[in-house]
Amino acid sequence: MKIIQTNLPGVKLIEPAVFGDHRGFFLESYNEATFRANGIEHAFVQDNHSLSVETGVLRGLHYQLNPKAQTKLVRVTAGAIYDVVVDIRKGSPTFGQWQGFILSTANKRQLLVPQGFAHGFCTLVPNCEVQYKVDALYSPEHDRGIAWDDPALDIDWPTARPVLSEKDTKHPVLAEAETNFLYEG
Repeated sequence: MKIIQTNLPGVKLIEPAVFGDHRGFFLESYNEATFRANGIEHAFVQDNHSLSVETGVLRGLHYQLNPKAQTKLVRVTAGAIYDVVVDIRKGSPTFGQWQGFILSTANKRQLLVPQGFAHGFCTLVPNCEVQYKVDALYSPEHDRGIAWDDPALDIDWPTARPVLSEKDTKHPVLAEAETNFLYEG
C-alpha cells in the first residue's frame, strides 16, 4: 500500500496494492496495522455507501462541526468521481484552498479526508457507487456544508450544471459558513 501526502496537510491519497490475474483482482482496502504504521490512526465507526445514477451528480461540500467532526476514508466501488477537499481550518496556511482527485474503480485509489476539511464529489460516469468510512457517527445537528459554486473557492468542477440535492443548493459560501475548526500546526 502506498500513502501519498497531498498539497493539503493531513489529506492523503492511498494506493492499495492490487493483485490481479485472469480471474480478476484482490486488494486490501483497509488494514489497521498498515494504516497505523503510516500515521493513520483513526478508529472508523460507520461505513456509508451512495449510488449516484446520473453523470454530473454533485454531492457536497459537506462536513460536521466539532465535537462530532468526521474523518472520512473515501473510495469508489463502481464508476469514477472527481473528489474535492477544501481546508476550512481557521489559521491554516492552506485555509480556503482546495484540491481535486480522480477516484475510480480503475485506479482503486482512496482518499483520507481529515476533520477540518469540507468534502464533495461529482460523478464522471453514470451509476457511481462511493463507499466511505467515518470516525464519528452522523449527527444531523452538526451537519453543515459550503456552496459547491463558492466564487472565492473557484473549484474547477467537471460540470457547469450539476445534479444537486435540495440541501446542497442552500449551503452558504465559506466566508459565511459556520465552522469551528482551528489549525493546530
